[in-house]
Amino acid sequence: MIDHDRLFKELLSTFFVEFLDLFLPQVASQIDSDSIQFLPQEVLTDVTSGERKEIDLLAQVRYQGQETCFLIHVENQSYTKKEFAKRMFKYFARLHEKYDLPIYPVVIFSFDEPLRPEPQNYRVTFPDLNVLEFQFAAIQLNRLSWRDFLTQPNPVAAALMSKMNIPKQERP
Repeated sequence: MIDHDRLFKELLSTFFVEFLDLFLPQVASQIDSDSIQFLPQEVLTDVTSGERKEIDLLAQVRYQGQETCFLIHVENQSYTKKEFAKRMFKYFARLHEKYDLPIYPVVIFSFDEPLRPEPQNYRVTFPDLNVLEFQFAAIQLNRLSWRDFLTQPNPVAAALMSKMNIPKQERP
Protein backbone atom coordinates (compact mmCIF):
# COMPACT_ATOMS: atom_id res chain seq x y z
CA MET A 1 0.00 0.00 0.00
CA ILE A 2 1.31 3.46 -0.92
CA ASP A 3 1.59 5.92 1.97
CA HIS A 4 0.17 8.98 0.19
CA ASP A 5 0.33 11.13 3.31
CA ARG A 6 4.08 10.52 3.72
CA LEU A 7 4.70 11.16 0.01
CA PHE A 8 2.70 14.39 0.17
CA LYS A 9 4.73 15.63 3.16
CA GLU A 10 7.96 14.65 1.44
CA LEU A 11 6.97 16.44 -1.78
CA LEU A 12 6.11 19.68 0.01
CA SER A 13 9.08 19.69 2.35
CA THR A 14 11.47 18.99 -0.55
CA PHE A 15 9.91 21.59 -2.85
CA PHE A 16 8.49 24.03 -0.31
CA VAL A 17 9.62 27.20 -2.09
CA GLU A 18 8.25 25.84 -5.39
CA PHE A 19 4.94 25.06 -3.66
CA LEU A 20 4.73 28.63 -2.37
CA ASP A 21 5.73 30.07 -5.77
CA LEU A 22 3.02 28.05 -7.49
CA PHE A 23 0.05 28.48 -5.17
CA LEU A 24 0.93 31.33 -2.79
CA PRO A 25 3.21 33.72 -4.71
CA GLN A 26 2.32 36.64 -2.40
CA VAL A 27 3.69 34.65 0.56
CA ALA A 28 6.73 33.45 -1.39
CA SER A 29 7.66 37.04 -2.24
CA GLN A 30 7.62 38.05 1.45
CA ILE A 31 9.88 35.36 2.91
CA ASP A 32 13.60 34.78 3.11
CA SER A 33 13.77 31.38 1.41
CA ASP A 34 17.08 30.59 3.11
CA SER A 35 15.38 30.84 6.51
CA ILE A 36 12.92 27.96 6.10
CA GLN A 37 13.07 25.61 9.03
CA PHE A 38 10.66 22.68 9.33
CA LEU A 39 9.47 22.14 12.86
CA PRO A 40 8.76 18.70 14.32
CA GLN A 41 5.33 17.34 13.56
CA GLU A 42 2.96 18.24 16.33
CA VAL A 43 0.62 15.65 17.75
CA LEU A 44 -2.46 17.44 18.98
CA THR A 45 -4.93 15.69 21.25
CA ASP A 46 -8.58 16.66 21.41
CA VAL A 47 -9.13 16.70 25.16
CA THR A 48 -12.87 16.09 24.82
CA SER A 49 -12.74 13.06 22.50
CA GLY A 50 -9.19 11.87 23.17
CA GLU A 51 -8.57 11.79 19.42
CA ARG A 52 -4.94 12.36 18.43
CA LYS A 53 -4.16 14.28 15.24
CA GLU A 54 -0.78 14.91 13.68
CA ILE A 55 -0.39 18.06 11.64
CA ASP A 56 1.08 17.60 8.16
CA LEU A 57 3.68 20.33 7.77
CA LEU A 58 4.84 23.25 9.88
CA ALA A 59 7.55 25.62 8.65
CA GLN A 60 9.08 28.58 10.42
CA VAL A 61 10.17 31.33 8.02
CA ARG A 62 11.56 34.85 8.32
CA TYR A 63 10.15 37.87 6.59
CA GLN A 64 12.53 39.04 3.88
CA GLY A 65 15.07 41.51 5.27
CA GLN A 66 13.76 41.16 8.84
CA GLU A 67 14.50 39.14 11.94
CA THR A 68 10.84 38.42 12.71
CA CYS A 69 9.41 35.00 11.91
CA PHE A 70 6.06 33.44 11.23
CA LEU A 71 4.78 29.92 10.73
CA ILE A 72 3.25 28.35 7.64
CA HIS A 73 0.99 25.44 8.52
CA VAL A 74 0.02 23.19 5.59
CA GLU A 75 -2.58 20.44 5.81
CA ASN A 76 -3.52 18.00 3.08
CA GLN A 77 -7.15 16.88 3.22
CA SER A 78 -7.74 13.84 1.01
CA TYR A 79 -11.43 13.43 1.86
CA THR A 80 -14.28 15.77 2.59
CA LYS A 81 -15.22 16.22 6.24
CA LYS A 82 -18.02 18.33 7.67
CA GLU A 83 -16.15 19.80 10.65
CA PHE A 84 -12.80 20.30 8.89
CA ALA A 85 -12.74 24.12 9.18
CA LYS A 86 -13.31 23.82 12.93
CA ARG A 87 -10.42 21.35 13.16
CA MET A 88 -8.16 23.83 11.30
CA PHE A 89 -9.10 26.49 13.84
CA LYS A 90 -8.23 24.14 16.71
CA TYR A 91 -4.84 23.44 15.12
CA PHE A 92 -4.30 27.17 14.67
CA ALA A 93 -5.19 27.94 18.28
CA ARG A 94 -2.93 25.25 19.71
CA LEU A 95 0.00 26.17 17.48
CA HIS A 96 -0.45 29.85 18.25
CA GLU A 97 -0.49 29.13 21.97
CA LYS A 98 2.66 27.00 21.76
CA TYR A 99 4.79 29.18 19.45
CA ASP A 100 3.28 32.65 19.97
CA LEU A 101 3.99 33.52 16.33
CA PRO A 102 1.73 34.59 13.48
CA ILE A 103 0.51 31.56 11.50
CA TYR A 104 -0.41 31.40 7.81
CA PRO A 105 -2.77 28.37 7.56
CA VAL A 106 -3.07 26.53 4.23
CA VAL A 107 -5.13 23.53 3.18
CA ILE A 108 -4.71 21.47 0.05
CA PHE A 109 -7.93 19.62 -0.71
CA SER A 110 -6.77 16.66 -2.80
CA PHE A 111 -9.92 14.55 -3.03
CA ASP A 112 -11.60 13.73 -6.34
CA GLU A 113 -15.17 14.45 -5.23
CA PRO A 114 -17.22 16.43 -4.45
CA LEU A 115 -16.46 19.25 -6.86
CA ARG A 116 -18.30 21.89 -4.82
CA PRO A 117 -16.11 24.52 -3.13
CA GLU A 118 -15.04 23.57 0.36
CA PRO A 119 -15.49 26.03 3.24
CA GLN A 120 -12.43 28.18 3.98
CA ASN A 121 -13.50 29.61 7.31
CA TYR A 122 -14.83 28.87 10.75
CA ARG A 123 -17.14 31.34 12.47
CA VAL A 124 -18.62 31.88 15.89
CA THR A 125 -21.32 34.54 15.80
CA PHE A 126 -24.28 35.83 17.73
CA PRO A 127 -26.96 38.19 16.45
CA ASP A 128 -25.24 41.12 18.16
CA LEU A 129 -21.60 40.00 18.07
CA ASN A 130 -19.15 38.46 15.62
CA VAL A 131 -16.89 36.60 18.07
CA LEU A 132 -14.59 34.79 15.66
CA GLU A 133 -13.83 34.81 11.94
CA PHE A 134 -11.03 32.33 11.23
CA GLN A 135 -9.95 31.91 7.59
CA PHE A 136 -7.38 29.77 5.87
CA ALA A 137 -5.97 29.65 2.36
CA ALA A 138 -7.52 26.77 0.42
CA ILE A 139 -6.16 25.07 -2.66
CA GLN A 140 -8.86 22.73 -3.98
CA LEU A 141 -7.13 20.70 -6.66
CA ASN A 142 -10.28 19.21 -8.21
CA ARG A 143 -11.49 22.73 -9.02
CA LEU A 144 -8.28 23.71 -10.83
CA SER A 145 -7.75 23.05 -14.52
CA TRP A 146 -4.69 20.92 -15.17
CA ARG A 147 -4.11 22.84 -18.42
CA ASP A 148 -3.31 26.00 -16.44
CA PHE A 149 -0.32 24.15 -14.93
CA LEU A 150 0.84 22.20 -17.97
CA THR A 151 3.64 24.58 -18.97
CA GLN A 152 4.78 25.40 -15.43
CA PRO A 153 8.42 24.39 -14.92
CA ASN A 154 7.56 23.45 -11.34
CA PRO A 155 7.89 19.94 -9.83
CA VAL A 156 4.93 20.56 -7.51
CA ALA A 157 2.69 21.36 -10.48
CA ALA A 158 3.81 18.17 -12.23
CA ALA A 159 3.16 16.10 -9.12
CA LEU A 160 -0.29 17.53 -8.34
CA MET A 161 -1.78 17.86 -11.83
CA SER A 162 -3.20 14.34 -11.67
CA LYS A 163 -5.50 15.47 -8.82
CA MET A 164 -6.77 18.48 -10.79
CA ASN A 165 -9.85 18.74 -12.95
CA ILE A 166 -9.06 16.59 -16.01
CA PRO A 167 -12.07 15.70 -18.18
CA LYS A 168 -12.34 11.94 -18.85
CA GLN A 169 -11.76 12.40 -22.60
CA GLU A 170 -8.42 14.15 -21.87
CA ARG A 171 -7.07 11.47 -19.56
CA PRO A 172 -4.41 9.14 -20.96
